[in-house]
Parts: sequence; C-alpha cells; structure tokens
Amino acid sequence: MIKFKNKYRIPSARAQWWNYANQGAYFITICTAGNKYLFGDIVNNEMLLSDIGIIVYQEWEKSFQIRSELFCDSFVIMPNHIHGIVRISKSEPDNTSALQRKISISSRKHGVAYRSPRSISSFAAGFKSSATKKINEYRNTPGQAVWQTRFHDHIIRNHDEYLSIRKYIETNIANWAYDSFFGKQE
Repeated sequence: MIKFKNKYRIPSARAQWWNYANQGAYFITICTAGNKYLFGDIVNNEMLLSDIGIIVYQEWEKSFQIRSELFCDSFVIMPNHIHGIVRISKSEPDNTSALQRKISISSRKHGVAYRSPRSISSFAAGFKSSATKKINEYRNTPGQAVWQTRFHDHIIRNHDEYLSIRKYIETNIANWAYDSFFGKQE
C-alpha cells in the first residue's frame, strides 16, 4: 500500500486502461461520511428531502449547468447516498486515437490525488466541494466532512447495461429496505 498525506491509502479500483475524461456514460455512487442519513427520509416509497437534501439536489443540478461537457441521464438522492448516470459528451472532436490517449495517460507523472480536467473525478470533486460548502454554511459546521473521501464509478459499456443501471436508479427508492446502504449509519 502507498501513503498519501502520511496515511495508508487503498489503491484505486479504477481501470488503468481507461481515461475517465473520455466520452461515455458512467454510473456513479457518492456516499455520505459515515453513511449518515443527511438527505431526508423515505416515506411511503417517496424520498422526502431534508433541507440538506435540497441543497444537494440544487448543487447536483447546478453542476450540469456549469459544465457543458456533462449530462445527467438519471439520478436519485437517497438518505445517505446519490446514484447517477453521468455522461461526458464533448462538442469538439477528439482527433487523438484511443492508443495515443492510453499512452499519454499512462506516461503522465501525476500524484495520487491528480484529477484530469473535465473527467468524472473532477466532476465528483467539484460537486462534493460545492455541496459541502453550502451544507456546512447551512449547519454552521465549518470544515465538517459531509462525504466519504472517494466515490464509486463504473464505465457503462453497452446499451443493455445502461438500461439495467437506469432501472436500478429509478427503482432505488422503492427497494430501499433491500439496499446495501440501508441501515448502515456508523
């Protein structure tokens, strides 16, 4: 294991062969710190957002207004996490071949916390940062962690997988009692 800021860090689960700034669709999950239920409650199969949940909703929506390359195809806010399908679609053509992109990505010498611009990582970091700032202003808790330090992402590879993930997101509220995040508060 390697250390970052003098702490051991689990190596990234990200695909080393993929540039996460590439065009494509990604399934992401972002969890609260300690899996705390901050965003509201599910009552009668409906997610009732708390004031903090409303802030998260607003910051999520704002993220796609200010980033022209990003699109949200589907998302759901749950009591302690968010699921979404985020698509990167750049308007300018990329004339670099996939092999050249792979070579250039692997030859870069960046630190463990480096995020490529206009990537899924930079999107998640920007969203989490802006939401954290607004939430901590609302709660008057400067510097308090809102999110887990990392997030889960999955490259959606085909249309069937896309449809399956979209259905999972759309039925997540109804299936909350069976969700792996249900009752996980630390």
